[in-house]
Amino acid sequence: MSIRRVPSPGAPGRYVRKSDRDARLARHFPIPTQIVSNEEYEPLPQTRRQRDVERLLLDLADRHAPLHGVDRRTFLRSASGMAAAFVALNAVFGRFFTVTAEELASPGATKAPADDYFVLDVQTHHVDASLPPNAADKAFFDYLLGVRRFGGMWNEKLKDREIAPEELHRQNFIKEIFLDSQTDVIVISGLPQWMADTYPISPESIAKTRDLVNELTGSKRAIGHGVMSPELGTKGLESMQAQVERLQLGSWKGYPGQPLGPDGTGWWLDDEKIAYPALELARKLGVKNICLHKGLPAPGFSPEHCNPKDIHRAAKDFPDLNFLVYHAGLKSVHEILPAIQKEFAESSDVPWVSDLCAWKKANPEVKNVYMELGSTFGMTAITLPILCGHILGMILDAFGEDHLLWGTDAIWWGSPQWQIEAFKRFEMPETLTKRFGWKPLTRDVKAKVLGLNAARVYGVDPKAARGPFPDDAIDRLRTLSRDLGGSIPSNTQYGWVRV
Repeated sequence: MSIRRVPSPGAPGRYVRKSDRDARLARHFPIPTQIVSNEEYEPLPQTRRQRDVERLLLDLADRHAPLHGVDRRTFLRSASGMAAAFVALNAVFGRFFTVTAEELASPGATKAPADDYFVLDVQTHHVDASLPPNAADKAFFDYLLGVRRFGGMWNEKLKDREIAPEELHRQNFIKEIFLDSQTDVIVISGLPQWMADTYPISPESIAKTRDLVNELTGSKRAIGHGVMSPELGTKGLESMQAQVERLQLGSWKGYPGQPLGPDGTGWWLDDEKIAYPALELARKLGVKNICLHKGLPAPGFSPEHCNPKDIHRAAKDFPDLNFLVYHAGLKSVHEILPAIQKEFAESSDVPWVSDLCAWKKANPEVKNVYMELGSTFGMTAITLPILCGHILGMILDAFGEDHLLWGTDAIWWGSPQWQIEAFKRFEMPETLTKRFGWKPLTRDVKAKVLGLNAARVYGVDPKAARGPFPDDAIDRLRTLSRDLGGSIPSNTQYGWVRV
């Protein structure tokens, strides 16, 4: 995706890559301290409280790094550095995350919840580096290609070898997802088309990355999205057919707000002339998971068509298909700004999320709609944790603990491990249980959300043996990250922030 230096709603500003900003400031935190975007939505500027978290985290790192005998950067990439991030969040926002002071003293003192969760991330991304400049976001490529400038850091196998951009993208994606986090299985998600024939990442590239991951490990660790564009008419249906036949892509990602249709707007899932032929074809092809970008309107999208209200009728008309509402239908990043400013005191309404939950409670017989947390969890957890808890409680109350799916929108937000840690540590605050009756987030509930629910939806056996990445692949990936000091975690967030 192209670089963006444009004003954002509400205030002047520009976007820069989070990785570029962090490199300039020499601040590579284990969690992002402001909202990161993949350009599917416009990020908010850093809030006052996020700046407070940042300052406190720097202070904690400066005080504890010498006790570990390391520099600040190394400390922030350790388990104790991750714990420090949650100490800082608790200090600024109140106690939302389980963490102890002892964790800062020694990685072995961690009190984080057990790590034996099965994690299936249904929203991960990388881009197709084979596209020409300005047609794809070069953050991954620019970052990794910089490693080649450090003479002597390549091992003998790679020293004289030319490495294509596509390989760098895929290797870094694999490193961040599988080596830097405890994610077991991923769905590689499509991104919105720019034009009828142009993709940020093509279905072929998604399939190639899926196959590489599964071939390296000799097991099923990656699933690929097909791209669903019913607004293109016959061409869109033919593309769906070809993706299943040639690429064996087993689920669909659709962007109803995408203005590629003949009228230059978006499309509705319950449109019998446009969407229903695609849903009928999906049924015929045996691909039953329909994943939809809802909420978070991207620049240039039709905001109206990002409203998830069209899920209602389609879910009832196609009870044999599963409808996965990505981003949980959160209307807009900027819609949460009033809640941030008012400290969640005057209104408990979360635009579009509340509407979906009210509809589900009024239609308990509907069992084929699932809510997905990509970006919605990440942005609210670091911006206003009480709002994050309210969204989680509301969804679990309306849809049930079996219908909430884990997604991170990684690797735009960096390695998904910080989000996994945040969710494992997150506690439903007593203020929300008293005010709304939201139930505590038990370990069983977290296990379902982190992976067991998606395993059922995607037909994945959580207990199946999964091969590790072979030593030679790990060696190559470690080599690619040596410019960061030799430790695997990079604490790099690749998306865009507003400054």
